[in-house]
Order: sequence, then C-alpha cells, then structure tokens
Amino acid sequence: MTKNIAVIRGDGIGPEIVNQAIAVLEKVASLYGHTFNFTDVDMGGCAIDKWGDPLPQEMLEKCVKSDSVMLGAVGGDKWNGVPGEMRPEKGLLRLRAGMGVYSNNRPAKIWPQLSSASPLKQSIVDKGIDFIIVRELIGGIYFGEHKTDEKNGESQAIDILSYTESEIERIGRIGFETARKRSKRLCSVEKSNVLDSSRLWKKVMHRLSEEYPDVELSDMLVDNCAMQIVKNPAQFDVIVTENMFGDILSDEASMITGSIGMIPSSSLGDGSCGLYEPIHGSAPDIAGKDIANPIGTILSAAMMLRYSFGLENEAQAVENAVSKVLDMGCRTADIMPSDKGEAEKCRKISCSECGRLIVENIKKQ
Repeated sequence: MTKNIAVIRGDGIGPEIVNQAIAVLEKVASLYGHTFNFTDVDMGGCAIDKWGDPLPQEMLEKCVKSDSVMLGAVGGDKWNGVPGEMRPEKGLLRLRAGMGVYSNNRPAKIWPQLSSASPLKQSIVDKGIDFIIVRELIGGIYFGEHKTDEKNGESQAIDILSYTESEIERIGRIGFETARKRSKRLCSVEKSNVLDSSRLWKKVMHRLSEEYPDVELSDMLVDNCAMQIVKNPAQFDVIVTENMFGDILSDEASMITGSIGMIPSSSLGDGSCGLYEPIHGSAPDIAGKDIANPIGTILSAAMMLRYSFGLENEAQAVENAVSKVLDMGCRTADIMPSDKGEAEKCRKISCSECGRLIVENIKKQ
C-alpha cells in the first residue's frame, strides 16, 4: 500500500511530537511492506511568520490532495497580537472546512497503567472510563458570524450560533453508526431548554433514532453532562454534540483520564481523507525541551491507519506498543505519578525516548 500523508508540524511542541509519530509510521511501513510519503505543510504561527497567512491556499490544496493529514499543534503567545482573521487558529478552522471534515471523534479512555493519574476517586475510576465524543466540527458558533461594533456608547460583540437540519443529521448519523459499533448507547447533548439551535438538534436526533432501533438514544443538557462526566463517566459510551459543547466536554473528558497528552483524535468527512491530531495545544512553554508527551500524537497515527487506510492490524500493533511501554513503567513528565511510592516504580523519559521505545516495541500482529 502506498499513501501520501500531509504533515503539519505546526508550532510549539508540534514538531517534536510529530517527529515521533512519523518514526512510528515509518516502522509500521517497514514491518508491513507499505510506503508512506510525507509532505510538509506550513500552517499556524509558522505559516504567518513565513507567508503572512496562517494557511496559504497552496498549503490547503496539498492537504486536500493527500490521502490523510497529520497535525501537531498550532498557536502560541507569540501571535496573540495579530488580527482575529489572521490568528493561527483560523488556519485550523479553514483547514477543517476546506477538507470537509465535519466529524471530530475524541476517545476518552483510561489506560489501566495510568489509573492512579486520574484526578477522580479510585472508586469512580474502577468502574471504567471508555467512551467517545463525536463532535460536529465545521458548523455552529465557531463558523458563524462574528463582529464587534459600538452600541449606546460601548463596544458590543456578537457571535452567531447556527445549524441546519442537514448539518445535524450528518453528524447524528456518525454518532448512531459509532454507537452501533460499540455498546449501542448514544447520548445526545444540547441545551434545548434555552437555545433554538438545540431544540432543532434534539428534534433531528429523535427523528434519526427511528432508523436505528438497535441503538438506545438518551438526551442530556450540556451542563448536566459536564457534571456527569466527573461524577459517573462509566455511564457513557458515545456522546454526540455540537461544535462548542464538544470542544469543552472533550477537554474535560481528557483530564479525567490522567493527561491531555494521551488523547488522540480523528476528524472525518464523507471521504477517506482525514485529519489526525492530539487534542492538546502547542504548549510553547515547554517547546524545545524534549519533555512533551508524544503518545496522543502517536495514537492519532494509529487512528489514521485504522480509519483512513483500513489497516486494523497495523493500528493495533501501534496501540500494543504504547501499552507495552506503559507496562515498562516509562512515563513522560505529565504522567509521572505524584505519589512518591508510585513514582519510584516508574522511570521518567523524554519525548524522543518515548517515541524510540514505542518504535522498538512495534511488533507485527
């Protein structure tokens, strides 16, 4: 198999963690006889510095024409002063829209080796944390109208939240299909007691549920969901929600698993070309120190193998290697136990060493 992968190393720790994911993909290619061609793409702050644009059209076209896209992270304090339309994050929004990837899938799974790293009580963790948030990605308030003007002698900011039935239906189907492949439980999260957009969301989801009689659909208000994720995460299997709610809830869910550095994500549309990235940011304060956790990026590469390339065995080989390294007690700084007794059983490793150990432990399935 030959695949062309666009690589956005991005800003901050982005290049460091992406380098480890590429090394993993190269090992997989060598073991299984595949060819992965990597093409560098500038996006984010580095693109602003080089091109004066967070995502030049030429760079977007490289991504669209690829078989898949690997992204590190973008942004940082350096670019806080640039105009809103030119911020690094605008490049990411344009990339998602340009690729048509409307479904962002973020698993929240606690690895048994890291159960003590969760901030939740052990009695809650022991019930299990293994659910996925399906987030609508290219609609809602992030893609609505944004303006700031003057009214009655003071500044007024306006952000428009809008959804159409078809936008809700297509992400709803992803939620139902995902639940059908798991435990057949889908929780639709909205704010229908206040928002018209959420009332439409709820109406469409219930209409869709008639096509999926094997999936149990439940409704939950977003504020309650935020509480339930920390109170009893074991109740969830698949959560489907709109863009902003999904952004906030998935970050909350990542922290109950022990570290945001462990969580991968995939962004998919109607084609096979997907966007894969860890859910954390660029962490400029630790950039260049070789202490970042590359596992979220490496697991994102595993998701790429599974969802865009259909390579289940290869994806499993990567995930097994991650588990093996955790079994060995190897921990990057963010997942080192705070308890002295637990810490003595572990060995702190760098970003590059973590990547090297995972590569060494990838075995053909």
